[in-house]
Amino acid sequence: MYTDRVTILGSEVSRVTLSQALAKLEHWIQQPGDRCRFIVATGFHGIWVAHQDRAFRDIINSSDLFCPDGIAPVWLSRLRGDPLPERVAGPDLMREFIRSNRYRSFFYGDTEATLEALQHRLAVESPGHKLVGAYSPPFRPLTVPEDESVMQMINDAKPDVLWVGLGLPKQEQWIHSHMQELKVPVVVAVGAAFSLVSGTIKRAPQWMGNAGLEWLWRLSHEPKKLWRRDLIDGPRFVYHALKETWEIRSAARSSTSR
Repeated sequence: MYTDRVTILGSEVSRVTLSQALAKLEHWIQQPGDRCRFIVATGFHGIWVAHQDRAFRDIINSSDLFCPDGIAPVWLSRLRGDPLPERVAGPDLMREFIRSNRYRSFFYGDTEATLEALQHRLAVESPGHKLVGAYSPPFRPLTVPEDESVMQMINDAKPDVLWVGLGLPKQEQWIHSHMQELKVPVVVAVGAAFSLVSGTIKRAPQWMGNAGLEWLWRLSHEPKKLWRRDLIDGPRFVYHALKETWEIRSAARSSTSR
């Protein structure tokens, strides 16, 4: 586990840059241990779900690396005087890793159309990278034989990294429940990265992401999917996170005044 973390509403977010996350990912591939390594990339949404669901919080806190995919955790950490260095978005982590052209990837999740678009985009952008498999599971629980077949397919492909895009919290729960079966050095939960990297969903301009406005961009493009998360859960997260930040700063001031 990456031990240098900042705790926000109970979620332990890694103090890591994109380059450090890429280096850690490569290190785990080159020196695999006796188990699969687990990387989470999420922002306020994952932290808020974890705040409400202790079991899910335990899952993401058990990850080997928790990348702050979103500007909200970065801003909150700065307010607390315990700053995260930068936002580390899942799509950026996946795209930059694949641009290394050295390893083998398997994509699990999203739709067949998105996976086809993703493979086409990456074949053009990073022709040297080995895409050893892609699978879009049905939108229902798999039977035991189906699940065993999927595990066999992934393990037989021998990827260095398994990228999982099932949406939060399903993807993290799926990874956690299959960690013992996966014969893969690293597995990464990347949410909507397949759609964003493939171009099937247009990503916000970089300045909007840096300004904390990517949520507004995505909401305008996917209102039916994201309205509840952004317009209801978002304000609730902000309230509770700022309340916690105020309590932390107040406690710090009290301790220094004694």
